[in-house]
Amino acid sequence: MNIEPYIAELLYRYQCVTVPGLGAFLTEIQSAHWVESANSFFPPKKMISFNANLKNNDGLLANHIAQAEKTSYDYAVSAIQYEVLNWKKALEANGDFSIKNIGNISLNADNNIVFKPLDQTNYLSSSFGLSAFVSPVVKRENFEQKIEALEENTVITLNTEERSGRSYLQYAAIFILGLGLTASIGYSVYQNQIASETVLVETAVQKQVNNKIQEATFFIKSPMPAVTLSVKESKMSYHIMAGAFREEKNADKIFKRLSNLGYKARRIAVNKYGLYPVLYGSYATYAEADKAKKEIQKTDNPEAWLLIESL
Repeated sequence: MNIEPYIAELLYRYQCVTVPGLGAFLTEIQSAHWVESANSFFPPKKMISFNANLKNNDGLLANHIAQAEKTSYDYAVSAIQYEVLNWKKALEANGDFSIKNIGNISLNADNNIVFKPLDQTNYLSSSFGLSAFVSPVVKRENFEQKIEALEENTVITLNTEERSGRSYLQYAAIFILGLGLTASIGYSVYQNQIASETVLVETAVQKQVNNKIQEATFFIKSPMPAVTLSVKESKMSYHIMAGAFREEKNADKIFKRLSNLGYKARRIAVNKYGLYPVLYGSYATYAEADKAKKEIQKTDNPEAWLLIESL
């Protein structure tokens, strides 16, 4: 039986997967990191290591194989032992062997086991689908040096006109200035005329409005009846109970304490059991009362409860 896929499956779910008789594969989460020299970004992953001293059977791998293969636990243990025996033979004969999607195990000069993990598989399930990202190098050009070079090489030239051309410009400027003065004087006269006509129109309109008001007042025979609006007060049917007390003085004591704490505390009539109830407050809707009850249970009285009057 090939047990390699089952070891890989358990590495997704557990930090330690022990292969009885061989050793344990350990995982450690490595956070995402950036390698500046390679312009590469690597997502979070599980780093795999190997400890040859943890060889005792913890039952994890054998139980997983037994459930997956629908066989007995003892048969799964025997399959693991047989596979580990083949790996050890390959290690003695070739000096190394590979476990698919996990890594390579070899012997060094001192006959100690050396494990080299494979980086192709990321056993961190939360990083599923994420792969390394290589960002292209951003080239930055120094535009300031180019601007300075252009400023040094640019020659600014001024074209001067002849003397005769300036005289025509002077006459044109005087002519334009005269037009401006005439236009400003004419515009002010025009504005005064518009203002006078506007006053006349407003006066005529106001006179017509006053006439309409007088006609409307004339046809009203009797005063309009007063409109009465009745607003139905919502009933406070949901009460948060602070307690019911046999002694009235105890009820008064609790009522004063709640009032000092800022609650809209109330005392209601003695109930049929002869007890004096004290309320934290009353509410019109169940939602308001339930929200207030939870806050009171958390901050003041865990035993506060909700009383609902029959509607």
